[in-house]
Order: sequence, then structure tokens, then C-alpha cells
Amino acid sequence: MYRYDEFDHAFVTERVEQFRDQVQRRLSGELAEDAFKPLRLMNGVYLQLHAYMLRIAIPYGTLSSRQLRMLAHIARTYDRGYGHFTTRQNLQFNWPKLSDIPDALADLASVEMHALQTSGNCIRNVTADHFAGAAADEIADPRPYAEILRQWSSVHPEFSFLPRKFKIAVTGAERDRAAIQVHDIGLHVKTNDKGEIGFAVYVGGGQGRTPMIAKLIRDFLPEEDLLSYTTAIVRVYNLHGRRDNKYKARIKILVHETGTEELTRQVEAEFAALKDSELKLPEKDVQSIAAYFAPPDLPERAEGWENLARWKKADSGFSRWVQQNVQPHKNPDYGMVTISLKPIGGIPGDASDAQMDAIADLAEEYAFDEIRVSHEQNLILPHVALADLEAVYRGLVAINLAEANAGLITDIIACPGLDYCALANARSIPLAQEISRRFGDAERQAEIGELKIKISGCINACGHHHVGHIGLLGVEKKGAELYQITLGGSGDEHTSIGEIIGRGFEPDRVTDAIETIVDTYLGLRLDQSENFLAAYRRVGPQPFKTALYGSAAEAA
Repeated sequence: MYRYDEFDHAFVTERVEQFRDQVQRRLSGELAEDAFKPLRLMNGVYLQLHAYMLRIAIPYGTLSSRQLRMLAHIARTYDRGYGHFTTRQNLQFNWPKLSDIPDALADLASVEMHALQTSGNCIRNVTADHFAGAAADEIADPRPYAEILRQWSSVHPEFSFLPRKFKIAVTGAERDRAAIQVHDIGLHVKTNDKGEIGFAVYVGGGQGRTPMIAKLIRDFLPEEDLLSYTTAIVRVYNLHGRRDNKYKARIKILVHETGTEELTRQVEAEFAALKDSELKLPEKDVQSIAAYFAPPDLPERAEGWENLARWKKADSGFSRWVQQNVQPHKNPDYGMVTISLKPIGGIPGDASDAQMDAIADLAEEYAFDEIRVSHEQNLILPHVALADLEAVYRGLVAINLAEANAGLITDIIACPGLDYCALANARSIPLAQEISRRFGDAERQAEIGELKIKISGCINACGHHHVGHIGLLGVEKKGAELYQITLGGSGDEHTSIGEIIGRGFEPDRVTDAIETIVDTYLGLRLDQSENFLAAYRRVGPQPFKTALYGSAAEAA
């Protein structure tokens, strides 16, 4: 992973001390909240429903054991003993005291972490495929490019006050595990017919109030032009993006109102002026950054195959976990392990300080000191020998994180909702817990197969409900919570926005509605190999509407 140089260390340390002074002035009354707000947002500090929240950047979702232990320390020392991993591959602490946050940031800086640009109208954390550098279907590791973009965008003088927040995602594999088509800019690493590395460039995706799928504006952008072309896109957006209405300020609205063809023309014109500038990436700089992400030296561990077969035969729980939570690695003697932060009845994405410490220990001993955060709110050990899977499993059982449900109906994405967030209209967490308990039986989950449920407590869509196979949006109606259901969404290489199925459901009726949807799917699928999304795309919404509402009139 990337290591700070002297400039990085000095810069982050200076920002911590600057914010410490700002906090002291706020606590003394010298700074009013209105004046303090933009300063705290620049440092990842929100004022939520009950307390301040600190959002910590985890660039492209990559952590070392040392860094995860520091997050555990901060949870113990400055919060209530846990943290919440988010769909932006970040971590949130929901209960810090404002007076303690500078100390927490100083502790973060000591392990090369910070909270800069995790909020505000700037370029946010650049996200990437959580299996990067390990996946068998990978064309190239996207993390060096994500790091280059991070360095370029950090406190960028031209792009620190954009019309609205701006999100970039990069994937380097055949399968899109970074949801690039619902980002402001999505980059798909690919090769041309000469074998040269470049990018397919997507612009104008996003969820929230007006969900849109990004448009492909460049099928192949040479590697050396990454920064100049990205600058051209953000410059066009910064110049023409709306600032009169925050609900229409994202680049997706600019793309929609300008038209893809005209916006592409403007970007290409700006790019032509920048193409041969100092933004052109020298090959030696790309190689220098890429060297930080060189894969670990993986010794041959062929004994793992025999051991694995024996362990699976002896323990059905372990067998289920391997089948569901371990994916093929580039090296056949290894696997990529998903640590589900979705124990049955648990809070999606939450991890306690003790769990974080234990995972750090497992990563250090069995996974070459590397942990990833997925946008699905799980943690990943990307390089685990098959011969070590049983030991890792036992370690996870001990901390209640060995749930064999990655990609299944209980692997639910959920935002913090009305339990924490001042913007929310409804609760996400209790609903996720109830659905998880209802469908928690392992055999039933296996029978249902792949099914992604995603829950947002408001229209901002932090829970990615628009791209859930089943999406739940909490709304407020006549002073009460109501949940709108969408079906058929997907955030992969075949991105789709879910369709609203009909009128909303009261909180005590939602889980029954999900059960009706699941039973309808099981009754109409061609066979067990046809997952929910494929079946929905084949038959459309009508069978589900009929099952839920009885008639089209009742669904309205």
C-alpha cells in the first residue's frame, strides 16, 4: 500500500494543528457554528442528530493491520467502542466529543490516515474494487490509479469548492465490483488491441433524488492522459454545474441538461488544451506509484487443497463459509476472504474495537498484513492461503463474524438512518435487523441464492437502495415512517436503477412484503441457477405487484 513521504506527513500534521485551533475557538465561543461549519466539514466532522460524527478516509478501501488497530483505539478512546464502515469505503465514528476530535485526528496522522475531503463540495474518497490486486479476472490493479487521483485531488486549489460533492470510482477487472456507473466519474481499466493500458470513462452517474446511470464518453483513454482528462471533466463541471439549486448541482444533471454529445464535446475541447501540459503522466511516475502496490510474495501452499477438502467434510459450517465467503485468487493456492459485518440480527457495517483488533491480528498472521473495505460494508482479507482458511474461520467464529452470507439476502447494506442522521426520514438499522432475523436460516438463504437488499433512510441514497435487487427507501408521510420498495436494481457491469413497485409499506409490514417478493421469485424462477435479478429481468414487475397488492389499482 502507499506510504507517506515527508510532504504527506508534514501536510497532514499541519492540518491537524490548524483544526485543533479552530475547535478551541469554537469551544470558546470565538467562532459561531455558521462560521465553524465549513471548517469542520473540511476535516470530516458532521453534526448529526445526537452528536458530532467523524468520517475517516480509507483511500480505495485499503488498510494495514496497524491502521485498523488505530481505528480500534479511536473507537475505545474517543467513541463508544465501535465504528461504522460505509458504502464509500470509509469509517464513521458517531459519538466523539468535539473537544476530542483533534486528538483523534493526531492519532490517525501517526498511522498515515486522515479525514480530509470526506465531506464538503470537493472530490471525495476515490473508491476501487475491494478485490484489487488479487482477483482472478483482473486486467490491472486499479489502486495505483486511485492513488494518483487521490494525490492530484487532495486540497486541489481549483476544485475545493465545486457546485456539489464529487465521487470517482475505479475498477480494473472484467466484473465491476466498484459500481462505477453510479459515480460522477467511473473509470474501467482496460487494454487496447496493442496491449496498452487505458480507461473507459463514464460520466454523470449517481443515486439520490435523481438516480442516473453514467454515460460512456471515452471508450479508451491512454494511461498517460488520466489526470488531464479528469481535470477537463471536473473543470467543465465546475464552470457549468448549477449552484442555484443543490438538488440539481451534481454533474449527472449537467450531463442530462447539456446532453451527452455536447458535454463530451466540451470535455474533449478542454482536454485538447491540457493534453500536452504538465498533467501528462510520466511512465516512471506511474511505475513508482505502482511499486507501492506490488503483490506480496505468495509462497506455494499446495497442501491447502487436501486440507481444505478434509475440513469441509468435517464441518458443515466451515464448508458453507468457504463456499459463500471465499473467492478465487489469481494464485490457485490462495483465496480472497470476505469478512461479513452482517451477523444475523446485527447492524450492517458495524465493528467493535475488539473485533477490529482481532481482524488486524488475523490479517497480520495470515493475510500479509492487508485488509480491504468493500462498498458493501464488509471487510476483505485479499491474500489468504487455502491452508490457512480453517484458522481464519476459527478466529472469526470467536468474534461472531463468521457468517456465511456474502451476497445473500442477509448481507444487507444499510445507512445509519434516523437513529443517527439528521437528514433521514426513517430508520434503516432496525429494519435491516428484522429482515436479517427473518431470513437468517442458513438453508433458506442458500435456497434463495444471490439477492442484494439495500436500505436508505432518506432520498440521499447512502444505502444505495436504487441499485439493490430489492431496494428500500424510508420516507415520511403524514408524520409517520413509510418504506418504498424498488426491484431490479444492480450496481455491477450491467447497472440498472430499480423500479418502484407500488405504494409504500408501514414499518411493521415491510418484512412480510419482502417475504412475499422472495416467495414469488422462488415460485417463478426457471431453476435454482436463475438468481433473483435474472428472474426479475425476465418476467418484469407484474407478478410481484400482483403478489403484493392483488391488483394494479391497489399498487397505485
